[in-house]
Amino acid sequence: MNFRTRKTEQVEINLTPLIDVVFLMLIFFMVSTTFERYAELSIDLPSAETAEQAERQEVIDLAIDAQGRYFINGQELVNTRPETLRTALSQASGGDTTRPLVIRADAQTPHQSVVTAMDVAARLGLSRLSIATTQSGNED
Repeated sequence: MNFRTRKTEQVEINLTPLIDVVFLMLIFFMVSTTFERYAELSIDLPSAETAEQAERQEVIDLAIDAQGRYFINGQELVNTRPETLRTALSQASGGDTTRPLVIRADAQTPHQSVVTAMDVAARLGLSRLSIATTQSGNED
């Protein structure tokens, strides 16, 4: 019998998949971790007895009912045209673009009415916009 000696192949471990998995885990932990900023310097601010109270800005309340009619601070507008809404919002803001605007739309309000109101507010420069919602109860 003729026994030939076989070449022995060197055993090696391929580290490429291991490195890929480690990098993926690193990315996952970096994305899912929340970072908190802690102040390194503790400052106690001085107090004064005659401190002036900051004026609180009045909110412009824009309500939209289920039919798409607009109400500014409880007063119904004559029509639903964007020009009318623009004039009324301009008068209600008094030219102050920093005043907050709260849109309270009925759940059945046409989407176009809300978009129109947001567009008119943006064109007037009212950037402090919020949409009022109610907390839904547990429905079974």
